[in-house]
Amino acid sequence: MAEKRPDRTLGPGHDTFWEWTARGELRLQSCTACGEIAWPVVKACEACGSAELEWARMSGRGALASWCTFERDYYRGLLPLPWDTILVELEEGPLFIANPHGFAREEMTVGMPVEVTFIPCEDQAGTFMLPVFRKA
Repeated sequence: MAEKRPDRTLGPGHDTFWEWTARGELRLQSCTACGEIAWPVVKACEACGSAELEWARMSGRGALASWCTFERDYYRGLLPLPWDTILVELEEGPLFIANPHGFAREEMTVGMPVEVTFIPCEDQAGTFMLPVFRKA
């Protein structure tokens, strides 16, 4: 069953990201001119200004860089309180905000190895696969 989630960002670039997650792949934009990996979605490379971007497959591996526990009901009962958000430094370099999957904040340590997995979710636009991270 799909988890109810806050509305995701949709539109140019973002739709492509969600198409890849539907296939079980974490792909981010990569500049074909300089190799810089962009996240979140950009129209042009922030390093060199090139608009020549492709969607490169990420390994899905990373390390826990930080985390935050929300205790306020920002989504009007949509998510159970408290809920955790983590910051993952992907093996390829970008920082990626996500949710932990299968582990609690008491287990979190800086540098803890994690890997991406995808869970079925639903927002007002429909169903989608959300990238979350579990212990590696």
